[in-house]
Amino acid sequence: MAGLAVQTRDLYEDFEVERDILFFKLGSHGQVSFHGQNYNLKKRMSADEVQTLTRHASFVRLKSDCYVNAGKVSSIEDDRLYFGAKDAKSLTVSKRQQQLVRERMGR
Repeated sequence: MAGLAVQTRDLYEDFEVERDILFFKLGSHGQVSFHGQNYNLKKRMSADEVQTLTRHASFVRLKSDCYVNAGKVSSIEDDRLYFGAKDAKSLTVSKRQQQLVRERMGR
């Protein structure tokens, strides 16, 4: 195994929004909480960065402060969005918002 290099990524500094983030929530003073499969990250962002993030094509606005990555939703059942198995992360969602997510998912 000589010469085998293991490359690791620091999710706190180097994450790809579309690939790594299931959903995010906006807080006050530019604070954004990113939620991934096994982690939650908080990061302070400028107003321009937040605006770019909220306009990203992969994300659907669920509430005034919550955006979900439609490509990461595995199922919608019982007024909940699931990201993977039923025991994984999930979010409560209204019927109207379910329709918006389904349209973006292409289902």
